[in-house]
Amino acid sequence: MNPALPRDLSCPRIATRKNGDLALSRIVAGMWRMADWDMTVEQRIAFIEQCIALGVTSFDHADIYGNYGVEGLFGEALRAQPSLRDRMQLISKCGIKLLSNKRPQHTIQHYDTSAAHIVASAEESLRQLHTDRLDLLLIHRPDPLMDFDEIAGAFSRLKQDGKVLHFGVSNFSRHQFEALNRRIELSTNQVEFSPLHVAPMFDETFDGLQDKGVAPMIWSPLAGGRLFTSNDANAENLRLVIKEIADRLHQPFASVVFAWIMQLPSRPIPLTGSGRIEAISVAVAGTTFQLSRADWFTILRAARGHEVA
Repeated sequence: MNPALPRDLSCPRIATRKNGDLALSRIVAGMWRMADWDMTVEQRIAFIEQCIALGVTSFDHADIYGNYGVEGLFGEALRAQPSLRDRMQLISKCGIKLLSNKRPQHTIQHYDTSAAHIVASAEESLRQLHTDRLDLLLIHRPDPLMDFDEIAGAFSRLKQDGKVLHFGVSNFSRHQFEALNRRIELSTNQVEFSPLHVAPMFDETFDGLQDKGVAPMIWSPLAGGRLFTSNDANAENLRLVIKEIADRLHQPFASVVFAWIMQLPSRPIPLTGSGRIEAISVAVAGTTFQLSRADWFTILRAARGHEVA
């Protein structure tokens, strides 16, 4: 089990493995919406440098993001400023085939976790990102046709070739994670989690990862903005509860949410989704304090709409 780390930006070990550990920054910058940020190459470089200055050194991608365009945008920044690459960790995902004008051969949106697709997708990500290796490659979604042995074989080939250093999954159940992990060591399971989506706390996802000493990555920690905007009565009450705690602690609202997530013993690693460095800073602020147990459970009670017992 990983020892407890101080609440700072030091890179936590996602998994303790005898073949070497993967370290990601405590907050990961999600690049899903980069195509919408309308940044020049120079602005992308500046944004990346500002993230790194905050201690956010890990950048999360997927082949499909931005209609297969985000990795290329990020890669343009790395091509223009090559020294950035050795100061960061690059994460990507594969396994979804979108209907897209950039992929005219796709006739239906579907999953593909065949060895051929995994390897081809990883190699294309390397080209788009203008790098010789990915630090972490994830299977994006569970595929009803996935063959665990075939996936493990593809991962092993990519590792042997030095193209991918570590592997993981995204949106997998505990059983799916453990089935693949028995065949090849996995470093994380990236799942949706927020005060408006607490299922992984109660469906064994987090329990199973904690048992393996593996830290989950968290997508949509602010529920895609619904924590700020939803008119649902439960969400409105939850928002008031978090705001009261934030005001009392003199912390930003979102910082309290990030702190609440990171307090779980599985040591979740949240992703941001913003191109505003101010939003990244607020997430980082969540690494600097802990909630009291009473405040933590007050948020959980509001999230679930009932007492724990």
